[in-house]
Amino acid sequence: MGSGQVTDWQGKHVTVAGLGVSGIPAAKVLQGLGAVVTVVNDGDDERARVQAAELEALGITVRLGDGATLPQGTELVVTAPGWKPDKPLFTAARAAGLEIWGDVELAWRLRGPDAAPWLAVTGTNGKTTTVQMLASILTAAGLRTAAVGNIGVSLLDAVLGDEEYDVLAVELSSYQLHWAPSLRAHSAAVLNLAPDHLDWHGSMEAYAADKGRVYEGNRIACVYNVADKATEDLVREADVEEGCRAVGFTLGTPGPSQLGVVEGILVDRAFVENRQKNAQELAEVSDVNPPAPHNIANALAAAALARAYGVPAAAVRDGLRAFTPDAHRIAHVADVDGVAYIDDSKATNTHAAGASLAAYESIVWIAGGLAKGATFDELVAGAAGRLRGVVLIGADRALIREALARHAPEVPVVDLDRTDTGAMLAAVREARTLARTGDTVLLAPACASMDMFVNYNRRGDAFAEAVRELASTDG
Repeated sequence: MGSGQVTDWQGKHVTVAGLGVSGIPAAKVLQGLGAVVTVVNDGDDERARVQAAELEALGITVRLGDGATLPQGTELVVTAPGWKPDKPLFTAARAAGLEIWGDVELAWRLRGPDAAPWLAVTGTNGKTTTVQMLASILTAAGLRTAAVGNIGVSLLDAVLGDEEYDVLAVELSSYQLHWAPSLRAHSAAVLNLAPDHLDWHGSMEAYAADKGRVYEGNRIACVYNVADKATEDLVREADVEEGCRAVGFTLGTPGPSQLGVVEGILVDRAFVENRQKNAQELAEVSDVNPPAPHNIANALAAAALARAYGVPAAAVRDGLRAFTPDAHRIAHVADVDGVAYIDDSKATNTHAAGASLAAYESIVWIAGGLAKGATFDELVAGAAGRLRGVVLIGADRALIREALARHAPEVPVVDLDRTDTGAMLAAVREARTLARTGDTVLLAPACASMDMFVNYNRRGDAFAEAVRELASTDG
């Protein structure tokens, strides 16, 4: 099938691996193009049966409870991004010489000849915020755009819908990049690299390599994080188009071909005439919401991609000013008794929690949940000097408690051995007793939420409700 566009889908036998947010739209799109589609799914629960009935009504074959066997006659496999590369279905597909695409690859192949270019963002943390900032900047420049990929509009809808776009701001996970071999972005950014999803990728090297695929074939700029050498290494290893440049972003003073910060101003020394001597002011740090260090880094990465696309400086400022962050990302809930309560439930891994902890001086930290194989020594050692106290919740809290005993033995720790619905209120009350005027009570769990909550949103909501209850009983 090669790397070109597949124009004739009529009668082509395609197996779609996985129901869900990407599998169902992919199956419908392929069937609409004339392919003979079979969907296979590991699970066979009530939800899967409802989804299967919907697809079967359209004439799509669905096989529940068996995602391991390759259906006879399959000519192409399209997979949901979360399916691990070592699954038996893929082993069989590779043995048969078949290509395996993810939904992003499918969207890329289905683009028309005049399709909008993609500005792509990946990284362990900050992807969604950066893509939303980028879309806000592009919109401020008068361009027709959307934040797509893992967020907002689905990529298939963006590529095949009636809406015409000038350029797309695309969030891509390491899973999606693994299954997108022919993707070639206009410009792309890797924001950071920290151990995450290693159970899926098998090793840090494999995880980094999949992230690095975002740079393949870039035309204008490969944007990397000056503070994270691994991202620059990925640029060096990438096979890019002639003339494509490496552009760094830094929270310090930028060198030539970098964006950075000088005296509270975001400046560009990459996309200017005579970058050895000149710098272009883009925005003030105060234009970034919230102006925490890791979020300023997100803003610089978004600005770099927008500038690579030719956006004027004023649109960077206007776009950043217009941007509102999603819920549960270092969101200020309330001040109670001179103590700020901050919800960063989205900090589901140690790298995100570390960035959050670095933003405050004196912290009562609420942490814990499902560790997903993570270790906490580096995180705790880095934050020890800022911790007033710690309240631990969740299934794997002992791992954090042990790291605290090793690296912050003086810090008082409250270990909450409960997972009922009142656990978060109890955690907030304990945090209040540890906090002093001027402190920040920070929910930055460094863990996934599914041991106690449906998702990180529910966990953040529970925290905010507990804080509001605290405030209403105050005084």
